[in-house]
Amino acid sequence: MSGASHSSNCLPDRNVAYMLWDTAARSERQHAVVERRTTTDFGALRSRAGAIAASLHGLGVEPGDRVAMLLERGADAAAAFFGTIAAGAVGVIVNEGLRPRQIEYILNHAGARVLLATRDLLVRQPRALVTSAHIATLDEVPAAHDWEPVARVSADVAQIIYTSGSTGLPKGVTLSHANLWAGARAVSTYVGITQDDRIASLLPFSFDYGFNQLLCAVYRGATLVVERSPVPQQIAATLRRESVTVLPAVPPLWLQLLNVEAFRTPPLTALRALTNTGGRLPVAAVRTLRSTHPHAQLFLMYGLTEAFRSTYLTPAEVDEHPDSIGRAIPGAEIMVLREDLSRCDVGEEGELVHRGPTVSLGYWNDAQASARVFRPNPLRPAGTPDAERVVFSGDIVRRDGAGRLYYVGRRDRLIKTLGYRVSPDEVADALFASGQIVEGVVTAEPDALRGESIVAHVVLAAHGSLEALEAFCSAEMPRYMQPARFEVRSDIPRTSSGKHDVLAVQQP
Repeated sequence: MSGASHSSNCLPDRNVAYMLWDTAARSERQHAVVERRTTTDFGALRSRAGAIAASLHGLGVEPGDRVAMLLERGADAAAAFFGTIAAGAVGVIVNEGLRPRQIEYILNHAGARVLLATRDLLVRQPRALVTSAHIATLDEVPAAHDWEPVARVSADVAQIIYTSGSTGLPKGVTLSHANLWAGARAVSTYVGITQDDRIASLLPFSFDYGFNQLLCAVYRGATLVVERSPVPQQIAATLRRESVTVLPAVPPLWLQLLNVEAFRTPPLTALRALTNTGGRLPVAAVRTLRSTHPHAQLFLMYGLTEAFRSTYLTPAEVDEHPDSIGRAIPGAEIMVLREDLSRCDVGEEGELVHRGPTVSLGYWNDAQASARVFRPNPLRPAGTPDAERVVFSGDIVRRDGAGRLYYVGRRDRLIKTLGYRVSPDEVADALFASGQIVEGVVTAEPDALRGESIVAHVVLAAHGSLEALEAFCSAEMPRYMQPARFEVRSDIPRTSSGKHDVLAVQQP
C-alpha cells in the first residue's frame, strides 16, 4: 500500500483518530494486533475504541481534557488511545511498570480527569493510587460502539508523552494532531511499511519510539505483533513464529538479542527491516547484526521526544558508515550550530537543531523549560513565519561532506579529561570492539588531576575477562580515552523505555 492511498490521512486539520477509522473502513478484516496468539482485526479495534470514546463521553470528558491510560501494551491499550483521541481528549500513556508515586506525579502534572486502567493492574500496585482523577476500568466498557471522532484541528493537543525521568522528574512533551500525522507519515515512508508488514512491538507505548510502531501500523494497515516478555529467547521465538517483517529495538535490547543463539541462527528469513534508535548502536554490534541477518535492511536512526523522530541513515550506507545517524527525515531540516547560532563547518562539532512538522508544542505546564529548548529559528528562511519554533536538542553532532551526521554525545555528558572532550559513546564503541563485553555504559567522576576520570560499567561476555579488556584498551585506545576504572556488573539498569539508566548506574 503506497502513501498515495492515504489521501484522506494527509489532510492537516483532522483528528488523528481517523487514522484508525479510515484504515478500518478500507481493511476491516485485516489483522491489526496479534498478542499471546490472539488476533484483533481493524474493525474490532475501531469498535472497541468507539466504545471507550462513548464511555469517556458518558463520564463527562470534554475536548481538551486529559485522559491517562495505565494498561498492558496490546489491543486494548491501542483502542484506549484511539478512543481517547476520538472523544476529543488528550491521551497520556502511563508506563505499566511505574509505581504509585510516579503514576500520581504524572496524573497530577497532566491534570488528568480520568485514568483508564484494568482491575488487574490496579490490584498489582503496592498501594491504592491517591489521585483526583476518576479511575475507570476497561473491564466495564462494552466491546463495541458506533462512534464518530470529535472534530479536532492540527494545532490541538493530541498527546502528552512523559519522558522516562532518568535525568530528573519526567517532562511532559506535548504533541499536536499534526505532529502525530507527520511522524507516522515520515517513518512509514522511509522504512517502506505496507499493509503486508508484521511489525514487532517490544517497547512500551509510553515511549515515543514504542508508540510510533503502533502509529505506523495503524497508518499503513500493517499488523502489530506484541511481545511483552523481556526474555530475549522468548522474543526470538515470537519473531520466528509470527513471521515478523519489521523489528524495531533500542541498543540494550539489540545487544541482548545478539547474545542469544535463537536470534542468530538460523536467520529470521521473514525480516526485511531492522530499526534502531534510543542511543547509538556500537559499530561492532552493527557489523554483527548485518552479518547475522544480511537479507534485512538496517535503518540507523536518531530521535528525541521533542521532535518525535529526527534523522535516519539509508540501509545502503550502513556498511560503509556504521557510526552515522544519517540525514533529516522527510520533511525536516537538521541544522548543526555553534554557540553563537551560526552554522558549523563540515567536520566541526555543534548542537543538533531540528526544524519541521514533527517539532512538538513544548513541555506541558513548563514555560521556562519550553523557552530553553523550543526557540525561534535563528536561521529562518525568508518568508518563514516569525512564530516558527525549532528544537535545540542538547546533542552534539558533526556532519561530513556528504551531509551525513555523526552523534558525538549529550552536551551535558561530554567528559572533560586530561584536556580533551571525550564522548562516552566513543569510549563504549571501543570497549565493544574488544569482544570482551555484551553491555557497557561509560560515565565520569571528579578527579583532581584529570578534571574527570572515565568509568566503564560493563557486563562481560561469557568468554570475556577484565584482564583482556584492560589489555585491549591499553593497546588500542589513546591514554585520554582509557577508562581509569572498570566496574564489572551482572546487568545494567534500564529506564522504563528500555534505555540504559545512566543515573542509576552512577548511584552507589
